[in-house]
Amino acid sequence: MRDAISQFDLPLPGSQPQPVSLACRAAGRPDAARRVLLLHGFPQAAFAWDEVLLALAPEAYALAPNQRGYAGSSAPAEVAAYRVRHLVADALALLAHLGVSAERPLDLLVAHDWGGGVAWNLAALRPELIRRLVILNSPHPATFRRELLASPAQRAASAYMHDLVQPDAAARLAADGFAALLAMLERFGDAHWLTPALRAQHRAVWSQGLDGALNWYRASPLRPPTGPHDQALAQLQLPDSVVRVSVPTTLLWGEADHALLPGLLDGLQQWVPELTVHRHPQASHWIVHEQPAWVIAHLKALLA
Repeated sequence: MRDAISQFDLPLPGSQPQPVSLACRAAGRPDAARRVLLLHGFPQAAFAWDEVLLALAPEAYALAPNQRGYAGSSAPAEVAAYRVRHLVADALALLAHLGVSAERPLDLLVAHDWGGGVAWNLAALRPELIRRLVILNSPHPATFRRELLASPAQRAASAYMHDLVQPDAAARLAADGFAALLAMLERFGDAHWLTPALRAQHRAVWSQGLDGALNWYRASPLRPPTGPHDQALAQLQLPDSVVRVSVPTTLLWGEADHALLPGLLDGLQQWVPELTVHRHPQASHWIVHEQPAWVIAHLKALLA
């Protein structure tokens, strides 16, 4: 149905290191000529795209999964199951479900926050499967590494990541009705959009477990050094051949993001040569919720 969101569980054949099933939300006709895949970030889930799904439904089949570790989807206990190669494999299985191939590529891959971590890597690895990449406030791995090493401001803005990888992080975030997670939403930008209904949706996701989502942070080497003797990030090698994105890319960036600073966009064309950047000076990290009409207008223009 074009005017409603359907929900279903999608097993991903061949997923590693163990079988994975993703809870999905979708709108539009499954046989539509255009197809859109939308990947959410932390600490949200597929519901964050609901307004976008419904807006795109007349023109495309739009699919948004709860990624592995999130509510209703498989949440392997092992941190290694959240390494980027497994997350990209999930996305490739979603593309196969959509009938994507080199002969019939995906029209739009849209991603926010950690969803962008998957999308940047997928576009670098399999550019022939994607017509257009759209990134919303998610740093390219090469500029993120550079800024974490060179920018004290970005290191300070990303320091919260150290708290999220601690063994007791899930318990601390869940305490007092998820008070710390709600505070995180407010800390990364103006959260005037966080209505009682959206608070309830977030809590419903979080109440199904947090460790899977936190394992994305635990599995990633891209976080600020803990001190002068922490050389893990400096020793991380990201050769251009691995992170160069040849897919035409549109960046929708909220400049009032308190977690991801504008310096992450500097020099990005070195790794993303076909890049178009649209900045919104008032939007924060939660650009999808704060400026839905602006985001949707850009996506519709790209589809057209």
